[in-house]
Amino acid sequence: MSNANTFTSAAQPARPARAHHWARTGRQMLVGLLFLLPALLFYITFELWPIIQTFWYSLYRWNGIDASTYVGFSNYKEVFTDPELYGSIIHSFFLIIFFSIIPIAIALVTAVLVKDLKSKTARGMAQVFLFLPRVIPGAAAGVAWTWMLADNGTVNQMLKAVGLGNLTRVWLGDSHTALTAVGIIGFWLQLGFCIVLLLSGIGGIDQSLYEAVALDGAGWWRTLFTITLPGLKGQIGVCLTMTIVAALASFDVVYMSTQGGPGTATMVPGVQVYRLAFTQQRVGLASALAVSLMVLVLLVVGPVQALVTRDRD
Repeated sequence: MSNANTFTSAAQPARPARAHHWARTGRQMLVGLLFLLPALLFYITFELWPIIQTFWYSLYRWNGIDASTYVGFSNYKEVFTDPELYGSIIHSFFLIIFFSIIPIAIALVTAVLVKDLKSKTARGMAQVFLFLPRVIPGAAAGVAWTWMLADNGTVNQMLKAVGLGNLTRVWLGDSHTALTAVGIIGFWLQLGFCIVLLLSGIGGIDQSLYEAVALDGAGWWRTLFTITLPGLKGQIGVCLTMTIVAALASFDVVYMSTQGGPGTATMVPGVQVYRLAFTQQRVGLASALAVSLMVLVLLVVGPVQALVTRDRD
């Protein structure tokens, strides 16, 4: 009997302690939610609600002024059956090569070369000059490159100076080269960002690993692929995410340099949405294209983020 009383008396204080623990946890959660509330309201008002509205508009045929007509998913059907509309999506995926793949590949090699510079001053100056294009607005870069790629622009002048005058052309005015020329502008804008980000990642790699492979007789390329590249998976994932989104959602560079021309040779979804909504007053179709683009971005970026997160774990 005494043992039972002892057990009961020992168990009784546990209940108030547990209740106190849950009360304290609840207060902490409430305080956390209160701190989160301003950002959450901002996100719902300026991010989530516009997305919901855009999807709602995409289900209607509407010119933005008069009464709308419900058409269901007909606008989405048109997005993926109209060659001009789905062609703009194909163009944006083509730009991933110039906005993402090529910049990251070149940035990786360049970052390693900059890291190997002996002078700290030289390294600092190299980072500043390489990152400089990133601080230039895309619209300004589009205008500047339009001048350089014009008939009498810098690029053609340089080609003539080295005896390659037969290659000169209006790069942004030729339907065969316009999209590639836009891609080169994007490459120039994204390269500096990738270099600086990868340089910061290289600085976080344990230097003893480099010393170990050097003692093992590893060369430059072997060190790159066995030490540097695996150590930069997180930074490469960030570069891929940022540059892929920049390619698929590109607007300012394309609009200021070609406005989607010549014809529709450089048309991308961002410019197409602008034209449909504000020039042709087809708000429903523009919304459907915008939602389709958002879903495609998530489908492309999602696996990249999942792969990077899995490698970190």
